[in-house]
Amino acid sequence: MDNLINKFLEYLEKEKNYSKETLRAYKNDLLQFKDYLIERENLNDLLRVNYEAIRNFVGSLLKYGYDKKSTCRKLSAIKSFYKFLKKNRLIEKNPTIGLKSPPLEKKLPSFLTEVQVKEVLDLQPPVEISYRDKAILELLYASGLRVSELVNLKIDDIDFENKVLKVKGKGEKERIVPFGSYAFKAIKKYLEEKKGISPYLFVSRFNKKLSNRQIQKIVKKYLSKISNPPATNPHIFRHSFATHLLDRGADLRAVQELLGHSSLQTTQIYTHLTIGKLKEIYKKTHPRAKL
Repeated sequence: MDNLINKFLEYLEKEKNYSKETLRAYKNDLLQFKDYLIERENLNDLLRVNYEAIRNFVGSLLKYGYDKKSTCRKLSAIKSFYKFLKKNRLIEKNPTIGLKSPPLEKKLPSFLTEVQVKEVLDLQPPVEISYRDKAILELLYASGLRVSELVNLKIDDIDFENKVLKVKGKGEKERIVPFGSYAFKAIKKYLEEKKGISPYLFVSRFNKKLSNRQIQKIVKKYLSKISNPPATNPHIFRHSFATHLLDRGADLRAVQELLGHSSLQTTQIYTHLTIGKLKEIYKKTHPRAKL
């Protein structure tokens, strides 16, 4: 059983270029599924699993306190695994066909107001914030990058003349992302102060590439200084980037390209936020909006 799981993970790593974090999550989910099959279904062969066994596993997760989001992620790992087995002709029929994920409540992403963004980006180095951290915050908001994209950004990926970045997103897909003059100045100043030689843009004091966790700590440190932040994780800059662009009239497809979303549907979640703002304006300004 472990051999099949390892082959699948190797395929995801080499063929699909999945990140280490995603591979670790898939492995944990599949090992949990394997343990369930042995203990509860009396099955020790992943190739003999049927639809009912997987449905029972999903039911047990919900019964014993897993939320719907975690359950959906685990089911997604199982579906990908059996799709791989079918593709490689190790099974005749994919047992996950027709198996639906538990319906998720759609949560609108939190975002910073423009005032809150200004508050945190107005921190001045080197007293209130380091030159490196200032550049990190400015670039996160200027580009809407994912944390994984930010930590892997190299100096050679920056076209300073045209103020654009060459970004490697999910699945190693490349895209070009512009950034503004505030981020430009912050990065330039940081590079003037930066010591040591490294191809990566953002490094630690030991000249090592920053990790996702280190970026999370940095962002939390500064967002905790401002008044009532809805969240203190780096992703809130990505949400704010998209929301503020749409609020100011940006085209939805353009925002999709900037964020590196493969589907327009993923980007559309931000339109709910702007529609809320439009409704508010409508109620205040239309003569017959309210009695």
